[in-house]
Amino acid sequence: MKRLLTLAASVLALASSPTLAQDVVITNAKVVLGDGSDPIENGTVIVRGGEVVAAGANVAIPAGTETLDAGGAWVTPGLFATVTTLGLWDVGAVSESNDQRAGSSPFSAALDAAPIVNPNSQHILVHRAAGITRAATTTLPSASIFAGQGALIDLGADPDPVMRARAFQMVDMGEGAGRIAGGSRAAAHALFRNALLEAQSYGEAARIPGQSATARDVRTGDDVPIDPRLAGRETDRPGDVLLTRFDAAALVPVVRGEQTLYVAVERAADIRAVLALREEFPKLDMVLVGASEGWLVADEIARAGVPVIADSLDDLPVGFDELAATQSNIGRMMRAGVKVAINASAMQNPRRLPQYAGNLVALSRMPGATGLSWGQAFAAITSVPAEISGLGGRAGVLAPGAMGDVVIWDGDPLEVGTVPTRVFIEGVEQPMDSHQSRLKERYLDLDESDLPKAYDW
Repeated sequence: MKRLLTLAASVLALASSPTLAQDVVITNAKVVLGDGSDPIENGTVIVRGGEVVAAGANVAIPAGTETLDAGGAWVTPGLFATVTTLGLWDVGAVSESNDQRAGSSPFSAALDAAPIVNPNSQHILVHRAAGITRAATTTLPSASIFAGQGALIDLGADPDPVMRARAFQMVDMGEGAGRIAGGSRAAAHALFRNALLEAQSYGEAARIPGQSATARDVRTGDDVPIDPRLAGRETDRPGDVLLTRFDAAALVPVVRGEQTLYVAVERAADIRAVLALREEFPKLDMVLVGASEGWLVADEIARAGVPVIADSLDDLPVGFDELAATQSNIGRMMRAGVKVAINASAMQNPRRLPQYAGNLVALSRMPGATGLSWGQAFAAITSVPAEISGLGGRAGVLAPGAMGDVVIWDGDPLEVGTVPTRVFIEGVEQPMDSHQSRLKERYLDLDESDLPKAYDW
């Protein structure tokens, strides 16, 4: 039996390999490009070799090409969920299956989500069937304000979901950070600034002009290159450092601007304080996460050129740092010129992204409220999070050169109750089943008097 299961897994992995990507030509579709534009009636999408070749109206189809008639159905790029913990847990209440937090670990910034992403997690299967094809996944802050390094993943049915390891660093600078750091935001800011200074010192010790950063090896006295990813070599560091060598090395790419820093922050005053850090550390490539009071400082965020991954419809504060929360937050920030994606981590389940985006469209019709157009809302769960994640033009859009992630829906994807009927990732059609779907099928036709199978065990 074990051999059969191994063989079946191998066949599935082979069928999902990008080298076997299908050539997909979808015609007679209501095509959504994902770039914020309006849907295109009677459109065509062509995917060849795992990439989009053409999408839109009046697309020339090569003679003799086999086509898939969508019958007028909506066809869109795959959804991009950020920030999530997809692939890092199965049952939240069972610690053995939950790798979201490392509260007892001696490490913080050095934690790396990439090696622990489980491609067979039911959460990945369920969200793939919901039209999510790409995601940013990360561990969460617990013993430190630093959560660690998140990864970009695809949700394809193959054994290697990680697209980009150590894609970003995550730090909490909100209400929770004050508790973690010692009971006050003052402690959180001191800890954060100290960490950046330690990383800066570690990464620039004994720098040689024209060469990468080096540090003095205390055993040999030689200047040696620093590997900020591994940090396995001892270096001469002050005795009062607070970070482990591994954590300091993990933050070196952050202070150099080589790794994006996601800052979880809600209160307007805290947002200002975080933005001010760039005066001392000008290379910081920051993204704000949450930003419930972002509308109060939208002009400042826009001037700083910092994108936001915002909670979608906060209208009641769940903490003292969200007292000015409003459903119009995203709309107002966008009007001010801020690049905004919808935050998947604020939801109990990221597969509800289309529902929340649709609510922002409905909000635009309420007197006095500021919502989004349909195109803006859909872009906020596709192309915009992809751009923020460094995949602009490659994910979340149907455009030449983009990855062939295509979803066919049974209705308007931003309407409640609409579901995908087919999902392609890099041109490979994906299975849509999971434990949930199999349980539904198992008990769908049972008589009400029937007991569940194996009930008598």
